[in-house]
Amino acid sequence: MSEEPRQRLHDAIARRFPAQTKFLADLVRCPSDNPPGDCAPLAARAASLLEGLGFAVERHPVPAAEAQACGMISVTNLVVRRRFGPGPTIALNAHGDVVPPGAGWTQDPYGAAVIDGAMYGRGVAVSKSDISTYAFALLALAECGAPLAGTVELHVTADEETGGAIGPKWLLERSISRVDYALAAGFSYAIVTAHNGCLHLEVEISGRQAHAALPDTGVDAIEAATDVLAALYRHRRGYAARRSAVEGIQSPTLVVGLIQGGINTNVVPDRVVLRLDRRIIPEERAEAAEQELREVIATAMAAHPQARCAIRRILLALPLAPLPGIERLVEPLMRHGSRIMGAPVKPQGVPLYTDARHYAASGIPTALYGAGPRSIGEANAHGADEHLRLDDLLKATEVVANLLLDLMGAAQ
Repeated sequence: MSEEPRQRLHDAIARRFPAQTKFLADLVRCPSDNPPGDCAPLAARAASLLEGLGFAVERHPVPAAEAQACGMISVTNLVVRRRFGPGPTIALNAHGDVVPPGAGWTQDPYGAAVIDGAMYGRGVAVSKSDISTYAFALLALAECGAPLAGTVELHVTADEETGGAIGPKWLLERSISRVDYALAAGFSYAIVTAHNGCLHLEVEISGRQAHAALPDTGVDAIEAATDVLAALYRHRRGYAARRSAVEGIQSPTLVVGLIQGGINTNVVPDRVVLRLDRRIIPEERAEAAEQELREVIATAMAAHPQARCAIRRILLALPLAPLPGIERLVEPLMRHGSRIMGAPVKPQGVPLYTDARHYAASGIPTALYGAGPRSIGEANAHGADEHLRLDDLLKATEVVANLLLDLMGAAQ
């Protein structure tokens, strides 16, 4: 392909970069914390901004009952379609919901302040930045002058922090979108082709309350829970020997993230609830990981025959693994990313999980790439003073635009 269209891409992105920066700032200034998950206002703001760029925006509100079943208040998914002719359809997905700011900020988490070349705010790195990245990459592609074939879709969703079931999965299950490749929001210079899965279990241990002066007349739920916890912690020591072959992913993990229970200091506790987070490496089977934990808990509970235990699955997010055809995404991202970022850009895995897995679960070759620093830790993503260097936003937009040019030009 002639270098002239690539130069036009570069020039168009550079020319619009002040507008792109303002676009991102406007999104950051619109709160979309999840929880509580009232994200329809963010979708309305994003739709207005996208229409201001000349895009036709489809609004797909999720019924309130479905949103509430996922622990959210309101969700509206947005779809933008730009058709260039017959050919493959590429989805670009970024989410607008964010974790609550938390404490420790030195900047207004909704202020979008720019300091020393970096923008600060909740969601500026994960992943409101990539709503901006993908929209402005598509704008540049549309005016580069190259003969193109295929369709690019922007999917702006808002439930990644609660699992993606009413975001990408919802769009795919209802055939609102049918795509051949998917690119989802990234976190760093790396191209993510694999990530861990995640299992959340709720373990409810029930005993019988009694006066603390007569403890033998009750059944102490905390005593049983203590043995369960000890067994789980012994069990997780063995995870270190299970090593993933995927670069960037190490071993399974287990965290007891929440404990609730007891009535008062002078009462034998009748109930304890534990919440477990088990990260599943790509080589593992989720069903086997869950069964293993259930057996560990059952064995510990056997020492407390008067207590009862109920285990409920809250979340199961399957791992992301590369699918055939993903090289059509990875090779151009490596080539253009390394050139434009001025540093080696290569595929790897990450230990967290994302809703990009829903595209892969539908058989769609899927990778994650977007605006971010060299490592996700550098951006303080999900931490105080989350930020993104604007130069990285500019470069990532050009990388994505060049990927689209390769995919659409190859189809021609």
